[in-house]
This record gives sequence, structure tokens and C-alpha cells, in this order.
Amino acid sequence: MAEQAIKNNDSSVQDEWGQICSQLKLEFGETAYDSWLKPLSIGSFNNGVMNICVPTAFMKNWVITHYSDRIHKIWEHKNPEIKQVNFVVQTMNADSKLHTGDTSLLKKIVSTPTPQNLYASNYSSAVSEYSHADAGLQLSAPLNPAYTFDTFVVGKTNEFAYAAARKVAESKNVSFNPLFLYSGVGLGKTHLMHAIAWHIRRQDPSRNVIYLSAEQFLYKFVKALRYKDTAAFKEQFRSVDVLMVDDVQFMSNKESTQEEFFYTFNSLIEEGRQIIISADKSPSDLEGIEARLKSRLNSGLVADIHPTDFDLRMGILKNKARQMGIELPEKVAEFLAQKITSNIRELEGSLRRIVAHSQLLSDREITLDMTQDVLKDMLRSIDRKTTIDEIQKKVAEYFNISVKELQSSRRARTVARPRQIAMYLAKQLTSRSLPEIGRKFDRDHTTVMHAVRKVEELIIEDASLAENVDTLRRSLEN
Repeated sequence: MAEQAIKNNDSSVQDEWGQICSQLKLEFGETAYDSWLKPLSIGSFNNGVMNICVPTAFMKNWVITHYSDRIHKIWEHKNPEIKQVNFVVQTMNADSKLHTGDTSLLKKIVSTPTPQNLYASNYSSAVSEYSHADAGLQLSAPLNPAYTFDTFVVGKTNEFAYAAARKVAESKNVSFNPLFLYSGVGLGKTHLMHAIAWHIRRQDPSRNVIYLSAEQFLYKFVKALRYKDTAAFKEQFRSVDVLMVDDVQFMSNKESTQEEFFYTFNSLIEEGRQIIISADKSPSDLEGIEARLKSRLNSGLVADIHPTDFDLRMGILKNKARQMGIELPEKVAEFLAQKITSNIRELEGSLRRIVAHSQLLSDREITLDMTQDVLKDMLRSIDRKTTIDEIQKKVAEYFNISVKELQSSRRARTVARPRQIAMYLAKQLTSRSLPEIGRKFDRDHTTVMHAVRKVEELIIEDASLAENVDTLRRSLEN
């Protein structure tokens, strides 16, 4: 079924969306809002399912990963009739010009890769699927305008990776090749990748810089195979000056993609082109990656980003508060820096929630009590420190099945129902996003969303299942 949004004429829903947009702008900041949320629009609304239109597939994935949970929670609170929020790709009206051969507008849009043209870059990613032969369109994914060296807070845990990234960005000659950055989730590796790309593009706009995720590289390669267009694919990726691939761990067990990436890698290295890679583990620890590719990834400079320390978290909070134009009490900053230690993304997200709560309630003063009240759900999750692995193990034991069966493709009710319960508990007891939970079960985010909804319905209808879920929840919380 094609993902096509239908214009919704319900003024009340439109009004709700306007209110939600205002709240999202307060919570996530004007820059993030303009880049990722402002381009969204209302689509169809049927049977409790709201469709939101997104201009590109890349933007859809980004919004789902970073904003979908919050959008759904806000909307569900405003309108209980909305049970599910989906994001569907719908290109801009200007794509009709593309089909008639008018690409002059597109060439003009993508000619200057600056933060102000981020939305245009998003559009170029979408329309490139229709006009593959147009040399004016870029392969690169859009960059976050907030991710620059100026906004990166440096501390003891990330200073080496920052220095290496800065050196590569400022050097016109190959410096460390490849530069391999790795860290856990939300510690700044993607920020540094974007910062490098912005710096190079501003310093020398003539250099061809391609930044994309490993998943996007895989998608483009598979598409080239499907349309028997591998020659063009090779030419595009082997003629760049700087190739940046984020989250290379997603190439795990993709043998043909790894092979093509390996040859692309060798070709660029031999020609003195710069390669920058990021992953969640060091090259040697990556699972499902061929030995020869691991060797290549290890051949340059490997820089890791360690978990943040207290001083760095304090610096990040103060810097973010300064950007938002607010006065953050020292006690509140210290409390957040002590409590939220997992990653920078959650730390900044908690600050945005506090600020939004303060501003929406007639400029209510930010205090420690207010902070604890606003973040009580997050703080409970942090205090529990429950992991998805623990949930899978506990659920598997409870229903007398194996963890492998939970992660398998089996659809038998004896496996499918425990799997849905495990997904539901992962959503309730951890702060992980839907895509992150899905990856733990070898599923996509829509499957997780369906599982959560299903278990929520069954808890009301089935007393026995509700008791099982409650028992599992209490055992995981203790």
C-alpha cells in the first residue's frame, strides 16, 4: 500500500497539531524544530490512527528515532481518540516539476550546503530517487545544523576524539586515514561526524563530502543491484573527496555490502581521499564484519569516546541552557548531572522537558522539586536500571522458552505473545526508543509499536495476562 497522505479537513485536529508544534519547539529548541519538525504536516486520520507526512525517507527515520515517542505522548494526552501516530513519506509539490524535466530549482536549492539549506538538502535526498542521473543532486544525507565544533562541549572523556576530528577537518591533505570514531549511544560520535562535514564544506566548498549512515549505504547498494546500476553506484562513491559512514556496525552480516564497501574503501585510500567511520564498538570488537574489513578499519587512527563524567555533564547542561537563553539553578544542574549519566541525548532531553514545563505554565520557576516532579518517570527508569537483555531473559524464563526464540521469526502464540510482552516491558521500563527496542528483537519499530498497543489492550481484557505482566514488572523493578 502506497504511503500517501490525505489532507485532513478537521479543524480541531489541525488546531491540536499547531499546539503540539508549539510545545515541541519549546522542548527541543528552535534549531531542531525548524530542521526536523517544521517540515511535518498532517495527513489522514482514520480509526484512531493519525498519519503525519514527512518529505523524505531519511527525515522519517530521524523523526521516528528522536521525536516519535514524544509526539505520540503529547497528542494522546490532548486527544484520547488518537491511539497511534504513523509517519509516511510524501515528497513536496515541486516534485511534479522534476517529472516534467524542470530540475533548475533543485540545482539551485542544493548548490550551497549550509545549515540554512538543511531542508533543501532533505528534499534533494528525496528527489534524487527520481532523478538519479542528475549530477546536481547530492548523495549525502542532511546534516544537523546544531552539530558543529562550536557546540561540542569538550572534556576529559572526549578530548582525544575531538582533537582527532578537528585535525582531519582542518587538514586539506590526508591526516589519519581512516579516522575511526566509536562510543556507546548518545555520547557524541555523530555530533563529531556532522561537525567535520560542516567544517570541510565551509572551508572548501569545492570538496565533495558525502555523509551517510551504513543503513543508507546498504539501501543505495541494494537499489543499484535491483536496477542493475552498480557501475553508476561505484562511480558515485569512488569519486568523492571525503566519505563519511556513520554506524558501520549495521553492515554486520551483510556480506555483499561489506565487499562493495571494502573495494570502495581501498579505491579511496589509494587515491589519497579521506575516510571517516563511526561505530558503537572498536573495529576489533565488531561482530559480523569480515576480517579483512576489520583490518582496514584498524589501519588508521582509532579514537574512542568514553562515557561522560560529572564535570562534562555540568558543562553540557550549562552550555545548553545558555543556548536556550535560560538561567539554570546550580542545584538543578548538579542533580541532573548526577542522575542522568547514560548519554548526552537523554541529558539534553531532560533539560528541554524542564524548560518546556516551566514556560508552558506561565514561566514557572525552575526548582529542584519541579525538576524531580517533571522527570519522575525518567528517574524511576534510571533508578531501576533495567536493560532489554534482562527483560528478555526474565520473560523467557517465565514462559519457559529461550531468548533465541523471543528474537526469532517464529509466530506461534506460545512465542509471539511473550515476545509482545517483552517489547511492552522494554518500552515501559527502559528509556530506549522504539527502533532500539526493535533491533534487540530483530524487528522494526512498527512491530514494537503494535506489540505495545496489543498488550495495553489485552491487559484490560485478559485478567490472567494482566497478572503475568504485573508479576514480571515487579520482579524486574526489584
